[in-house]
Amino acid sequence: MTGRFTVTYRVRSTAADIDARARAIAVEQSVEMPLAAIDDETVLSGIVGTVDGVTGLGDGLFDVRVGLATATVGRDAGQFLNMLFGNTSLHEDVVLHDVAVPDTLVDLFGGPRHGIAGLRHRLRLHGRALTASALKPQGLPSERLALLAERLARGGLDFIKDDHGLADQDYSRFADRLRACAAGVARGARATGHPTRYVPSLTGNLDQMRAQAALAREEGIDCVMLAPMICGFPAMQALVRSFPDMAFFAHPSLGGAARIAPALLIGGLFRLLGADAVIFPTHGGRFGYSQETCRRLAGNARRGDDGMKPALPVPAGGIALERVGEILDFYGADTMLLIGGSLLLARDRIVKETERFTRAVANHTPSQDRADGQ
Repeated sequence: MTGRFTVTYRVRSTAADIDARARAIAVEQSVEMPLAAIDDETVLSGIVGTVDGVTGLGDGLFDVRVGLATATVGRDAGQFLNMLFGNTSLHEDVVLHDVAVPDTLVDLFGGPRHGIAGLRHRLRLHGRALTASALKPQGLPSERLALLAERLARGGLDFIKDDHGLADQDYSRFADRLRACAAGVARGARATGHPTRYVPSLTGNLDQMRAQAALAREEGIDCVMLAPMICGFPAMQALVRSFPDMAFFAHPSLGGAARIAPALLIGGLFRLLGADAVIFPTHGGRFGYSQETCRRLAGNARRGDDGMKPALPVPAGGIALERVGEILDFYGADTMLLIGGSLLLARDRIVKETERFTRAVANHTPSQDRADGQ
């Protein structure tokens, strides 16, 4: 690999110190040693990071653009993340804000294998936004989760996923839960005639996740979920390559611990590694993302100008059913709206409440206020 890619860091600093801080970041993210100790001209000219620009934003914030050698990435997603933010993440006043991914890395990682069009094709559905909910709480046995899955499917949902807290626990082992919930969703889908998809969550080490994905494939499942910040970027890279027939949902768990801008991490890097759908907490819910953060995140996910397929943004996180119209006005039709707790509160009326949700999405007339600006 040749050439460089540009990484933007948002740095809190004084104007007097920012140039030195920028040079220090460029060195830290490339060779991590005093330049005076390097006597190899190839390393000095081709590997040492370059400061490509510094922009003042006011209030002591600066955007620092650093050029890093593409060759330092190798072919590993973990090394890519290491080069982006490894040691510099230890500085509390620096945020990884953006990355201009070159074609060589797009070709290496590949982005979504299915994307928005592939998810819509699975459902034979075009035009409207998609719907989803989650199986919870953890602690329930597989049989009760399967009953919940069937009832949600009878409400006409497009996707029913495991809650990210469901793993391979003694009270609900992965294999038992997968078979039971897949059967429950299938019963609900037969009742409605709608091809609702069950999305199990892959957890554990890479060997365990491979085995879980293989079992899901054997059961006729074509969508799975993982949490990239829990399982690791290399594991995600390996799974996407090993199971190209699967659509991958990326969950944002632990995504707030890294000081990486959410629009880049969830909307950009998860998509680059192969996420077909990216779940994130929307504004106005129980998390603190702003409208602008959500707008940029959705826009990054749905990009179609960088050689990769667009991924589907999945706003979630404490959405009340009454907000369906507002949320869809903001994000537009190429969105999957995930509502969990608001449906589960209906308890015995959950089928009717889910039907109300799916009708609200199906009957929604979009406005022009779109998160992608279109």
